[in-house]
Amino acid sequence: MSYPGYPPTGYPPFPGYPPAGQESSFPPPGQYPYSSGFSPMGGGAYPPAPSGSYPGAGGYPTPGGYPAAGGYPVTPHPGGAPAYPGGQGFGAPPGGAGFSGYPQPPAQSYGGGPAQVPVPGGFPGGQMPGGQMPGGQMPSQYPGGQAPYPSQINTESFSSYPAFSPVSLDYSSDPAAMTQGTQGTIRPASNFDAMRDAEILRKAMKGFGTDEQAIVDVVSNRSNDQRQQIKAAFKTMYGKDLIKDLKSELSGNMEELILALFMPSTYYDAWSLRKAMQGAGTQERVLIEILCTRTNQEIRDIVRCYQSEFGRDLEKDIKSDTSGHFERLLVSMCQGNRDENQSVNHQMAQEDAQRLYQAGEGKLGTDESCFNMILATRSFPQLKATMEAYSRMANRDLLSSVSREFSGYIESGLKAILQCALNRPAFFAERLYYSMKGAGTDDSTLVRIVVTRSEIDLVQIKQIFTQMYQKTLSTMIASDTSGDYRKLLMAIVGQ
Repeated sequence: MSYPGYPPTGYPPFPGYPPAGQESSFPPPGQYPYSSGFSPMGGGAYPPAPSGSYPGAGGYPTPGGYPAAGGYPVTPHPGGAPAYPGGQGFGAPPGGAGFSGYPQPPAQSYGGGPAQVPVPGGFPGGQMPGGQMPGGQMPSQYPGGQAPYPSQINTESFSSYPAFSPVSLDYSSDPAAMTQGTQGTIRPASNFDAMRDAEILRKAMKGFGTDEQAIVDVVSNRSNDQRQQIKAAFKTMYGKDLIKDLKSELSGNMEELILALFMPSTYYDAWSLRKAMQGAGTQERVLIEILCTRTNQEIRDIVRCYQSEFGRDLEKDIKSDTSGHFERLLVSMCQGNRDENQSVNHQMAQEDAQRLYQAGEGKLGTDESCFNMILATRSFPQLKATMEAYSRMANRDLLSSVSREFSGYIESGLKAILQCALNRPAFFAERLYYSMKGAGTDDSTLVRIVVTRSEIDLVQIKQIFTQMYQKTLSTMIASDTSGDYRKLLMAIVGQ
């Protein structure tokens, strides 16, 4: 299999992306801000689950095969195909209507705010941090006869499981508070020697056959930045392109995974967006997954990389490939202007909750622009406080209201933002689960999430995956994959 256009032209030879002198603008590995440790969403009566079965309205792209590509051109055409194909395998259908059972991090006080209302059903583990018992028990029957999203689990059936508690934080106005509390499964190797690693990879590919295990051992134990240095050292030592050599030795999903690991993270996001909008049809799930979950700085870097590597304007491509309220939401996202102040204004949360209710449940029809404005501009801690205020006021959680008021991809995009405000690792755990659930595997989504979260919060994703689905992520990957592809995924994810 060969992928046209990789590597892109104009790449710095060493140590890779970001360009020299701009390193400070890139978040260091493992420093992905997400809101961990907020207080649980309050709520009154258990909200009724809307009717309808999985998947939700709008229909999700069916995971498809991974198409073979043409020959490898040395230089990509301006505005042409990104590095390697993604095919229809991008995107995984999330759960259907009603997200009442969405897992959340343990309670944290913002300070000075109203009393918090426990989540119905309590925490996995039966206790909240500090030994407090949860205030509500999960009802045996749910309105409408449906179990709470995302899966039919009784949190009390595994009371011995430790509650998800990444870290205890005092959320203040310090943006650095947002960058703590999560960790990846891959960390920079100590005593790293790029030339030694380049030599190991050269030997693994030299002669008859390929020593895939040697490749797995090196690639799965180096950070993305270290892989860029190996790539540069390989060319310096042997006058050959490491990516071309790897592509000639590998194929299929293993090739896709290796190439994803050797792409600089910003370029990989930009490439994924380009591929999602290229050719017939658009893979909206990929656009949502990337644009609705990244930090401001990451989005701005992606926009710049998209322009420099593909000669295209990301916002213009979004406008030409999407429409309506979904288009407006994605355009808002790609500005990278969300408020990232970690302090919470409870009065604003109450006012926003009132406005959202009046724009949706409280009127005939829906004022979509009000939802867009609040969900695109407020910080994630602020949105979490707004969701709590909404539950107390409307006796229904905001996620289920979005399900009632919206459909299609705009519904999915708004839910993705709210899910990240509640618990970002749980959002990715859900995406991973549905990439492997049922017949066939959506390998592009599996690869993309494992690779992009491996140095950020994959440890927390694994923890919450077990709580949500009562099986480990590694167990599910092992049963859905095979060969060296499985070995490398398992090496990244860990047991």
